[in-house]
Amino acid sequence: MMITGEPAADWDVESWLNVESPLSLSDLRGTVVVVHAFQMLCPGCVSHGIPQAKSIHQAFPPGRVQVIGLHTVFEHHAAMQEIALRAFLHEYRIPFPVGIDRPDPRGNPIPLTMQAWHMQGTPTLFILDAQGRVRLHHFGRLDDLRAGAVIGQLLAEADAANP
Repeated sequence: MMITGEPAADWDVESWLNVESPLSLSDLRGTVVVVHAFQMLCPGCVSHGIPQAKSIHQAFPPGRVQVIGLHTVFEHHAAMQEIALRAFLHEYRIPFPVGIDRPDPRGNPIPLTMQAWHMQGTPTLFILDAQGRVRLHHFGRLDDLRAGAVIGQLLAEADAANP
């Protein structure tokens, strides 16, 4: 687990699902942002990361915590096209916005946001504070209680900054 406090680079998303218009990090300022980077064929994402992201989405009030899925494909590219992802989101009943990480035009198999955010793989969880700073960057499984504690702390910080 890494805690940095550095501002997050904006994501480079080629298309968005479950939302009417594209999202940027600046649109979400003032909100705690939870980004779940996943691949639909990743066993750890399906068994832990996605259920955790859905639980966070359900547990915290809209407008205070925004969950974002980032489908960041670095393997099995041909099997993970947008049409398959749409079916996956429907079958797993994923209600929050999901961005599709833009492939690297230079041919690198690692997509652009995955590169810019220094991800090791999936699942990866990022939690950003209300100012858009990365406060948690975790690769692999993270205990639900620990994720919830970080979110609660960031909500308390946001409330203290804006009484």
